Amino acid sequence: MPPHHPVLDPAAAYPKITELRSLLDARDWAAARALLDAAEPVERDSLIRSGAEAGGREEFLRGVLDADPADSAAAAMLGQHLIVEAWKIRTGYRASHVSPEQFAAFHDLLRRAEIMLIGATARTPGDPALWTTRITTARGLELGQSEARRRYDRLAEVAPHHLPAQRQLLQQLCPKWSGSWERAHAFAREAAGAVPPGAHNAVLIAEVHLEHWLDLQSPGNLTYLRMDPARSEVYDAARRSVWHPEFRRTHGWVGVMNTFAAVFALLDDMPAVGSLFTALGDLGCEWPWEYIGDPVTVISQYRNRALPAGVPA
Repeated sequence: MPPHHPVLDPAAAYPKITELRSLLDARDWAAARALLDAAEPVERDSLIRSGAEAGGREEFLRGVLDADPADSAAAAMLGQHLIVEAWKIRTGYRASHVSPEQFAAFHDLLRRAEIMLIGATARTPGDPALWTTRITTARGLELGQSEARRRYDRLAEVAPHHLPAQRQLLQQLCPKWSGSWERAHAFAREAAGAVPPGAHNAVLIAEVHLEHWLDLQSPGNLTYLRMDPARSEVYDAARRSVWHPEFRRTHGWVGVMNTFAAVFALLDDMPAVGSLFTALGDLGCEWPWEYIGDPVTVISQYRNRALPAGVPA
């Protein structure tokens, strides 16, 4: 085992996830809801997604909604749970590698989520977590670019810089979901440029370049990242976020730093990777390292290169 074995469970960085999981396992929705109500919007959105990941949540969450149809937190978590289960069936492969039977089951779960979420957003249109979830269902159900953007614009009316929703829309804007690189890059630049220095949102620049890199065929893909404007934009985004003195370790910071570390690893900039690994300690993420290989293996390999023996982490 490497000396700095990466810890990929997000609960290691965010203890509230463990607390929420325990409350949901105990079927204590009142306490779970109180925890969610006390969270700021991005943290709340992330906690809802974390709570939705475990199997067997549907019956419990439907019971909560039957008792209180206006409970938007329960609706968002149920919607996310159905999305998680749907994507397990579909898998992350491109459409050409997904069977008709898989697509049928995938779309069935997403339609169930969509029907429930339509009512939820009608009752509580100001809940960002609901609209974030509906951006995802729009993508999975292939409702089109205009509909996904409409949903994002509704969210932006109440939460104009909501990073979870921006990440979902960015996926929609990529060519793999019938978008274009022009639209995807333009949105990432717009969203990153609309926030104060130090905000997490500049990670969208790194994410869109990762997606673009992944879409290209070898050997040209690394050439793409290592040439301007991609290279310059990524470094500028890091200076405006993870390397800025105003960067805060609020919910999501681990994912933001890991995303930049992955891009700098592909750029073979070990000092940059080392600076981020030093800040992260043992904290890692599956995404986006899984784009490069097995996350534990890849993170450990790059850590050994960026922080050789004798260099403190």
